[in-house]
Amino acid sequence: QVQVVESGGGVVQPGGSLKLSCTASGFVFSSYAMAWFRQAPGKAREFVACIDSNVRRKNYAESVQGRFTIFRDNAKKTVYLKMNQLKAEDTGVDYCQAHYPAAAYSVWGQGTQVTVTE
Repeated sequence: QVQVVESGGGVVQPGGSLKLSCTASGFVFSSYAMAWFRQAPGKAREFVACIDSNVRRKNYAESVQGRFTIFRDNAKKTVYLKMNQLKAEDTGVDYCQAHYPAAAYSVWGQGTQVTVTE
């Protein structure tokens, strides 16, 4: 089966850190761009960060620029999101996406909960 599975979410205080992981299976991981999105209750899903298939380019939402880092390990078929200086507004469900633009094909995970609270 083609899937990506997120892990690493949890509850942290403002200013704390978390590292999310997304492990892929069922497709050629190195051929896909990978991205993280997040969604708060009652809000639309929003872009967080992405990394291309050649690990040549990275992009971040302005709201996380300088605080979050995306990186990937193709041998482990895993993409990571290191989140530092977490804020209450970072609370939500974080989703991993694998994307193959040439085929307009995407695979989404079921998400992992991140809660930032006092």
